[in-house]
Parts: sequence; structure tokens; C-alpha cells
Amino acid sequence: MRDYLPLLIVGAIIGVFSAVLILVYALIKDKKESMGFERNMKDGELIKRLLHYAKPYWFNFVIVGLVMLLSVSYNILSPILISGIERIFENENGFVYNDVLWRVILYACILIGSLIGTYVQAIVLQKTGQKIISQLREDAFTHIESLSHAQLAHMPVGKLVTRVTNDTNAISMMFTGMLANLFKNIFVIIGVLIAMLFINYMLTLMVLCFVPFIVLFTVIFRKFSRRAYRQVKNGTTDINTYLAEHLSGMKIIQIFNREKRKMQEFDAKNQKLYRAQRGQIFVFGIFRPAVYMLYISSVLCLFFLGAKGALSGKEILGQVVDGATIVAFYMFVSRFFNPIQNLAEQFHRLQSAFASAEKIFTILDIRPSVVDEQDAIEVENIRGEIEFKNVWFAYNEGEWVLKGVSFHVNANDTVAFVGATGSGKTTILSLLCRNYDIQKGEILLDGINIRHIKISSLRRHFGQMLQDVFLFAGTVRSNIVLRDEYSDDEVMQACRYVNADKFIDRLPDGLGEEVRERGNNFSAGQRQLLSFARTIIHRPEVMILDEATANIDTETELLIQDSLGKMMNIGTMLIVAHRLSTIQHADNIIVISDGMIVEQGNHHELLQQRGRYYELYMLQFNKEQIKKNIKATQ
Repeated sequence: MRDYLPLLIVGAIIGVFSAVLILVYALIKDKKESMGFERNMKDGELIKRLLHYAKPYWFNFVIVGLVMLLSVSYNILSPILISGIERIFENENGFVYNDVLWRVILYACILIGSLIGTYVQAIVLQKTGQKIISQLREDAFTHIESLSHAQLAHMPVGKLVTRVTNDTNAISMMFTGMLANLFKNIFVIIGVLIAMLFINYMLTLMVLCFVPFIVLFTVIFRKFSRRAYRQVKNGTTDINTYLAEHLSGMKIIQIFNREKRKMQEFDAKNQKLYRAQRGQIFVFGIFRPAVYMLYISSVLCLFFLGAKGALSGKEILGQVVDGATIVAFYMFVSRFFNPIQNLAEQFHRLQSAFASAEKIFTILDIRPSVVDEQDAIEVENIRGEIEFKNVWFAYNEGEWVLKGVSFHVNANDTVAFVGATGSGKTTILSLLCRNYDIQKGEILLDGINIRHIKISSLRRHFGQMLQDVFLFAGTVRSNIVLRDEYSDDEVMQACRYVNADKFIDRLPDGLGEEVRERGNNFSAGQRQLLSFARTIIHRPEVMILDEATANIDTETELLIQDSLGKMMNIGTMLIVAHRLSTIQHADNIIVISDGMIVEQGNHHELLQQRGRYYELYMLQFNKEQIKKNIKATQ
């Protein structure tokens, strides 16, 4: 028993360490929900879906697999060659130089081949991996584009940005090297194990005694690693979402002197991410040293048993151990445990890729709430006749915004919607473009239910001019044409038609003038005129104006009023406006209250009825008279 006391001590240390890990795992396993675990896709499902993107490049991976054999052969053959050199020196017949020379040359050839193979493998994988990730990124962005307004309203912009950028980058590492190295290390482990069995099965069995502990540590590490990576991903998403919102609203933060408060909020999220990353490092910092401990223990056992057999000349389990065997096994043990240690690191990164894949596929699995019917049709030309038949709609179930709304718009008519804030005016315009789908009733365009028309075809015939104009970073020209092909003459013709040319001509670079993020280097009126030009150049049959004259100066309002007068002659026009002076010439004015139509008619008819429209008109008329009197007295 004393002869094998060192082995018993090593076994006891490993046993105690394993018992502690199992105890911690058992205590935490039942607290998944409280520790931030959530229901996720299985690894097999994630791998299957990721391999779907890799399938078109299967030939590239076959090449990588063949090249990988060079590296695997080096790891297996090099210990055998070096142990053979050891036997040459122990040869009783003397040292033979040529026997050493050819082994050295063979070793050098295998090493050079392995290095070349590693280089080729890296190049092929990088090119292939970037193609795969590019496709995944495009699919994610395209799918986000297909989501409805209601779905996008519930998704923070920063979260979506993280999915398309950070999460796809994490998956990129998996395809550009992680999977290849994963399989390489597995092949090395299997090859080394077979070689060790042929050389000395007794010492091989000793090494295999440590495998159950490796499996145990890996299973435990897998749970903690996935949880740690998930928390890091969530923390990163929270920070990106916070930054996307608050950097856009920095002016408001500064106006109300809330910098300190917002800094405290950001610090809280930053600290949360810091703790998540620290936990991730801690988990990895436990696992890899644990595997290294098993490696050192196996080397100690190898030297102990090998030296005991070599020095005494006794057989151990029927086999004699000599110096060459010890040298070979020392190298083999290193090559057996090094891949396992690398597997730990690769598994660590694989968890990151899987955690990111979960996030991306969660977005891709969201079914768009507004989709084309299977037999939806393309509509090339429309007259612009619109009809709502008993339309009911609610953003939230049971909270009706529109209640049995019915009206008819003749082609080329101008129809205005009037009512208090929240009455449902903007909702009507959104439903017409199928930004949302109604729950009851029908919406007809030229007598065709809009559900029977392809969404892209339907929206191509509408031009929307909203109160909050969104301009993209680029140039004035790119914001008008939206990347479609139009000549400068066509662009300027549209600008002149809506009076936008008056300020564009004063710009240093004209149509090439830079537009900063959200168009913050242009006034509200200028942005509105650009949106008019953007709409006109695409020649829509139906134009929608939602509070397009709100929050602009008097001079610009006159230009916009003139533009509106011209656009009324182009096609059907639907207008939502609080300023009743802008809709007096409309063919029909629909007054909405609490989601229902209470009045409709032209301006003079509604004034004669002395109903809700009359009250709104007189209220605004009195306000304007008060303003004029105040200016007159100043």
C-alpha cells in the first residue's frame, strides 16, 4: 500500500475537488430561474440551423478536413519518431547516425506539412466563414424589414442592432476556426489514444482513469458557461439599447439638466455587464486549471509507474516499461490533454456562439403579423378609389380604436380627417397602407380588398408625408430618390414642384449637400419640403399627409400650402390636420370622435350643421383672432 501512496494522494485530491464541484452544481441547479436562466433552444437545434447556412460551402469544409489530417498526423507521429530516437541511443549495438537522420528529416517534413496545412486551413475557413456570416446578417436584416409596425414598436432599436452586429460576429468565430479546431482536437485525441494503446495498454488505462473526471468537469462547466455567456449577451444588449435611445435624446437630457441621473442609470447597466463578464471569466478560470490539474496528475502517475517499472525491470500488468516508452507517453499525454484544454477554450467560445445564435434565431422565428396572402396579386395601376366598410381595429385586444368606421373616397378626391388627439385619424391612414391589419370589416382599393394585394405592390402606390420626417445620413439627393435611379433634372423638377428648390439652391453643394443623422442640420420646414419632393418623384396615385403642416414657421407654411394646392391635382389625397385652415378646400371632411365618424361633408356644409366641426373651427378662429390682436397691440 505504501508503494502506491502517491497515487492514492493524487486520487484523493481529484476526488475532493470533484465532490465540491458536484455539490455546488447540485445546489445551483434547482435555482435556474432565480439566477437568470431562461427557456432556450437545444444545442442540437442550433447546430442544425447553423449548418443550414454552411451547407452550400460543404466542399470548402471537405478541403479543410483533408488538410487537417496533416496537423493530426504530426501530433500522432512525432512522439513515435522521438521515442524511436531514444531507442537508438539505448541500442546495445551502438549509435547509428543514419537511423537518427532519416527520423529527423521525416519529423521536419511532417512539421512543415502541418504548418502549410494550418495556413491553408485558416485562409479557406476565413473566406468561407465570412460568406456564411454575411448571409446570416442579410437574412436577419431582411427579416426585420418584414416585421410589422406593431412588432417593431415592441423591439428596442439597440437590441436589433446588437443582433445584426455583435451576435453575428460571435457566430463568425465559430465558422472561421472554432469548428475546425474542435474536430481537429477530437481527431487528435482519438488518434493519440489509439497510438498509446498500441505502445502500452497499461499506461493507456492509467491515462483513461482521468477521462471520467474530464467528462464530469465538462458537463458542469457547460451549464455554468452557457449561463454566464447569456448574462453577458443580455448585458451587452441592455447597454446598446440604452445608448441608442439616450444618445438620440441627448439634447433633451441636457436641456433638463439630467446628465447626472442618466449617468447613474448607465453606470448601473455598465456594472451589471461588468459583473456578468467577471462571472464569465471566473467560470473559465475554474475549468481550465481543473483540466490542467488532471494533466499534471496524469504526468505524475506516468512518471511514478513508468519509473517504477523501468528501474525495477518488473512487468506491470504484463508489460515492461522502458525509457523510450516513458518519453513517448510523456509526449502523448501532453498531446492528449492539450486538445482537451483547447476544447475547453473552444467550448467556452462555442457557448458564446450558441448564445448569440439563440438571440438571432429568436428574431428570425418571429412571424410577421402582416403578410401577403398566398394568392395575393400585383396591381400595376390604380385609380385611387378607397372604401372602408365597417372597420374595427384595436392595437391591444379589446381596446377598440376604430369602431365600425365606414366611408368612401372617390378617385382624385381630397379627403381630410379631423378630430381630437387619439380619435383614430392616423390609425385610418396606417390601416390603409397595411402597417397593421384590421380585426373586422374590409378596406377596399379600387374595389379590391387590400388583403388580396401584395404589400409591396400596395405601398408602391402610396406616398406618405408624415409630421416627423426621417432623413437618412447621406446627401439631399439620396434622401429624395432613396437610391432609385433618377436624373438630377428629374430631382430638381420635383423640388421645384413642391417649392423645395428655394432653399436647396442656397445650399453650398445643392443636391450634394451632406445630410447628417436624422437631418438635424435642416429645419423642420426644410425636412418637410424634402419629404414632399421624395413623395412626388415616386409619382404615387394616393398621397397621405399626416400633420404635415404642424410645427413649422409661417413662411414655410405658405410654401407648403402652395405645394399642397399643386399636389391635390395629382391624385387622391388623404389629409390629417389640426389646422383647419389647411383643409377648407377638401372635397370631403370626415370628423372622427372616439373611433367613430360623427360628421362628414365639405367645409361649408359642416359649418352650417353647427356640430363638432363647427366647434373646432370656431375655437381655432378665436385663437387666431386673439393672436392677431396681440400682435396689433405690440
